[in-house]
Amino acid sequence: MGLILCIETATTNCSVALSENGSVIAFRDDTTAGYSHAEKLHLFIAEVLAEAKLPKEKLDAVAVSKGPGSYTGLRIGVSAAKGICYALDIPLISVPTLTVLAQKVTDAGTVIPLLDARRMEVYSAVFNSEKKQIRDTQADILTDGSYAEYLSEGKTIFIGSGVDKFKTICEHPNADFIENEFPSAKHMGALAEEKFGINEFEDVAYFEPYYLKDFIGG
Repeated sequence: MGLILCIETATTNCSVALSENGSVIAFRDDTTAGYSHAEKLHLFIAEVLAEAKLPKEKLDAVAVSKGPGSYTGLRIGVSAAKGICYALDIPLISVPTLTVLAQKVTDAGTVIPLLDARRMEVYSAVFNSEKKQIRDTQADILTDGSYAEYLSEGKTIFIGSGVDKFKTICEHPNADFIENEFPSAKHMGALAEEKFGINEFEDVAYFEPYYLKDFIGG
């Protein structure tokens, strides 16, 4: 059982949650289109602790969304998480970004979170109705035949910033699209608590975000 600070900065959404025993007790986020991580992240951390009336020294761990996602966003979130862990000598927990995004889906069916990459490319993973991952995270170039093996089996729910791209080319009747959704720290608490309970921690000194692809400037 732990008090865990959860940080999500993998996309344009910047969010922070304070989780106690897997349940969120304070939450802040900014879902504006522009990246606000550098300006808002540390402010949000201070605000969730103040709302819960808890000093940072009470934290048992910090959880961070590890990617894939925005190179800059991931760097900011991971750097902040590692700094707090160093300062307080508490463990670091990493949670896959696509797993966080999949938690937003409440309907039954196969869940495929899509994060926008470049051109017709997305970062994706596949989860069953119980939110258990059944296909590894990878970068996919979208075509009208993408994810056909899952669509043929029944209702398949696509969620995330890459949905707009796929919706324009996918006409399968089993496809359900949830648009304008981003991973959020609000959905990290239970995932982080599970890892905390089994001492599944990262090496604070050597942990790096999961970029999946090399950074390309421009």
